[in-house]
Amino acid sequence: MTTIHCARCGQDGERQAFKPFPNELGQRIFDTVCKSCWAEWVKTQQQLINHYALIPHQPKAREFLLRNMEQFLFGEGASDRVP
Repeated sequence: MTTIHCARCGQDGERQAFKPFPNELGQRIFDTVCKSCWAEWVKTQQQLINHYALIPHQPKAREFLLRNMEQFLFGEGASDRVP
């Protein structure tokens, strides 16, 4: 178990098993967000998808989810606008 200092909760926690995306954002999440906070995001993401009836493979929905993910994990960049 590798421990990291989480950017979201501010505590030391277990690192995720893999990068969630094969890009810079995925690396940033892997390096700075603990497994527990990532699990919270996955639950919140599902709630957003269900609440707004999003279709995740549509570009506007994906953009909305990415903005909200960054805000949830790092406190930046999200808007309250629905796609």
